[in-house]
Amino acid sequence: MSRKPMLLAAEGVNKSFAGFKAINDLNFYLEEGELRTVIGPNGAGKTSFLDLITGRTKPDTGSIKWEEETELTHLSEYEIFRLGIGRKFQTPTVYTDHTVFENLVLSLEGSRGVFASIFGKLRRLERERIFDILKTINLTAKAEWKAGALAHGQKQWLEIGMLLAQNAKLLLVDEPAAGMTDEETHRTGELLLSLAGEHTIVVIEHDMVFVRQIAAGRKVTVLHQGSVLCEGPVDEVQNDERVIEVYLGRKHRHD
Repeated sequence: MSRKPMLLAAEGVNKSFAGFKAINDLNFYLEEGELRTVIGPNGAGKTSFLDLITGRTKPDTGSIKWEEETELTHLSEYEIFRLGIGRKFQTPTVYTDHTVFENLVLSLEGSRGVFASIFGKLRRLERERIFDILKTINLTAKAEWKAGALAHGQKQWLEIGMLLAQNAKLLLVDEPAAGMTDEETHRTGELLLSLAGEHTIVVIEHDMVFVRQIAAGRKVTVLHQGSVLCEGPVDEVQNDERVIEVYLGRKHRHD
């Protein structure tokens, strides 16, 4: 059985901030179509890693390759975005004074500027694409709502929809379950699961109930002190003594 193409490969990545080593000889490999959950304690380097992938910061040393040939560390944030790498931050960043529909129009790949996007005539395929995305994120009934009027979970779904409108090949999703109700959290998990395969997704998360929902049968990566502590199925990771000690806190060892 042939392996899937390697979409992202980080090797020997290091990054320090004022003497603090945020990323320490990190190696991370992601195949096309994967849904990978990344967990770890605060300060483990999770957000710093996303910053490095997206070009927000540059590593001190190491390589981050896209599709096995493009070196991301040489590119600007905008160039990396244009490759199809989209990021959703923990706090939703939507255009609150525009409708849900308009938010998706503004995010369309090759968007023609704010004025032209909203007031210009949408092509039939663009309109169909937006309605498909609205259905996917379960916001069809809210299409004409101002985004600022949405519930917290719905804003998160809209922002995921905006990444879809950008035609992002890799979705980097930072703590999507934060601040959500149990129902919103479950529906967010179902949304991400429905996108896996067609899209490649990296989810940073702390909510272990949510992690178990989206990571069943998939690889979980645990970061600690800026490097990979372990990787494997969610049950295996949750029962790993090192993970329990540094992150889950269910067992205390006395040396």
